[in-house]
Amino acid sequence: MASRLLRGAAALAGQALRTRGPHGAAVVRSMASKGGVPTDEEQATGLEREIMIARQKGLDPYNILAPKATSGTKEDPNLVPSTGNKRIVGCVCEEDNCTVIWFWLHKGETQRCPGCGTHYKLVSQQMGH
Repeated sequence: MASRLLRGAAALAGQALRTRGPHGAAVVRSMASKGGVPTDEEQATGLEREIMIARQKGLDPYNILAPKATSGTKEDPNLVPSTGNKRIVGCVCEEDNCTVIWFWLHKGETQRCPGCGTHYKLVSQQMGH
């Protein structure tokens, strides 16, 4: 029992010596630049990192953010981006309504929601990547 305890203590002491730098100073190994837990910006990679950088610049390359609402009139319709000639649109006609009215929006003239009459217009958009 005592020999196991001594071997465990010796292993920990050896590990502590190996983590020292060339001049005997302890080497700090941390993922965060300032020590501690890394922030989301320091830890993000790939697509998540691209989205974070774009949001800091005020961009929305993958249409993640809610679109800017307009008055919805024929002169000022809600613009719906699309890479094709048509897109399906869902409209919640009243604020407290839990039903979504779905309809196809085709390229060209503005179209009205069959439930509330709000106008929508399809606009072309190129892929962000």
